[in-house]
Amino acid sequence: MTTENSDRKPMNIKITDEELKGRYANLVRITHTREEFILDYINMVPPQGAVTARVITSPGHIKRLIRALSDNLRLYEQKFGQVHEAAEPESSDEIN
Repeated sequence: MTTENSDRKPMNIKITDEELKGRYANLVRITHTREEFILDYINMVPPQGAVTARVITSPGHIKRLIRALSDNLRLYEQKFGQVHEAAEPESSDEIN
């Protein structure tokens, strides 16, 4: 994970044109086992949703991800103002 304040040397990272387009998600479902965290990014359009991306990673990496997200949100809010938390979806029990 890197933030704007990172002192690390940049790495070359390849990305395909398909991945460069990105995937839209307005909901994330997080589950875990002892060995890994599973993040299912979902495009929820009631009455159903579809997983648009799945990320599986280690607990140690999730901890770094949380820190990087927190740092970047803090920097974002310093630059653009406070972000208000989105409301909970009405029901996520019907996601298949």
